[in-house]
Amino acid sequence: MQKLSIAVAVLILLSTVELYAYEDDDFQFWNTEIEEFRVNKETRVVLEEEFRWGGSGKEFYYQHYDLGFFYRLQKYLDVGAGYRHVLYKSKGKFQVENEPYIAAILSWDIKGFQFNDRSRLEYNHFDYKDDTWRYRNKITVKLPWKFTRLEIQPYLSDEIFILFDDGQRINQNRFYAGLGMSIIRNLKAEIYYMLQDTKNSGQWTGINVLGTKLKLSF
Repeated sequence: MQKLSIAVAVLILLSTVELYAYEDDDFQFWNTEIEEFRVNKETRVVLEEEFRWGGSGKEFYYQHYDLGFFYRLQKYLDVGAGYRHVLYKSKGKFQVENEPYIAAILSWDIKGFQFNDRSRLEYNHFDYKDDTWRYRNKITVKLPWKFTRLEIQPYLSDEIFILFDDGQRINQNRFYAGLGMSIIRNLKAEIYYMLQDTKNSGQWTGINVLGTKLKLSF
């Protein structure tokens, strides 16, 4: 229980520090739902839906639907490809983005710490502006503690976005601090705080996100 209290205190501290530093920026709520189907030991199909509310969590402005196929090449390496259909609200209208991608995921353990490094290359096709290419790299570490029968486990994660338009530039960063848990055998859940910084027109702006995630495996 002492370790659980420490983990929760760290999450609260991180959230408090960033919310104070960005108190004039937006607060958002994101919800993600994932269904994973195992075809065999090496192959899985993943469906994902995500919904976002901005404007202090009052305005529904974003949704995406994702279909991905992943194959385990080695114990520590998965590769995959997929397609994401994005609807983003701009000027009162939902705009469409088509996003095919390829990905590689490395996984390893060090003294109970579980590491995951995902690289992803996307082609972003828009109906309302020029197309772009984008590279994303997300590193996650799960801490070596689990609490209660729900196996509550704290984790930290950071993701960078590199946009290829007129050259290469980092235009977004996401930092996560969260708790993962097992509701039942095939159903996992997460709750997290995320700070997202985005660069537009030479200026960095931040948003604070409270997120939830549900994953159902078959």
